[in-house]
Amino acid sequence: MAGIGPLTQDWEPVVIRKKAPTAAAKKDEKVVNAARRAGAEIESVKKSNAGTNRAASSSTSLNTRKLDEETENLAHDRVPTELKKAIMHARMEKKLTQAQLAQLINEKPQIIQEYESGKAIPNQQIIGKLERALGAKLRANSCRNLKGDI
Repeated sequence: MAGIGPLTQDWEPVVIRKKAPTAAAKKDEKVVNAARRAGAEIESVKKSNAGTNRAASSSTSLNTRKLDEETENLAHDRVPTELKKAIMHARMEKKLTQAQLAQLINEKPQIIQEYESGKAIPNQQIIGKLERALGAKLRANSCRNLKGDI
């Protein structure tokens, strides 16, 4: 430690204080009553919609009215019957289970179940993976049905 200089000690006092009360503690009934007894100023503010389950404006807005008046039935396309049958037939010919086919295409078994039951929303990437794994052309029938609905 030569060359650094003389070492000195810091003899200044260290003061440790309690933390300031949090917002929740300031609202505590005991703290408010103690402040009243001490004569401190206390401000209370009534919030307009506090404790209610109503929106700020109870009237129907223009966008909400448009949505309510909308009568168009919107639904996602589902897997066509021809595609469902083609997937099942090609999988059975390869003697694969749904889980094995899912593992081949790196998807979850639930995806294969949804495609074969017709609940899935058609995804061209997954259909392409299925075609490669099964060695069968699946999109020939299904694309015609999907494009015909548009």
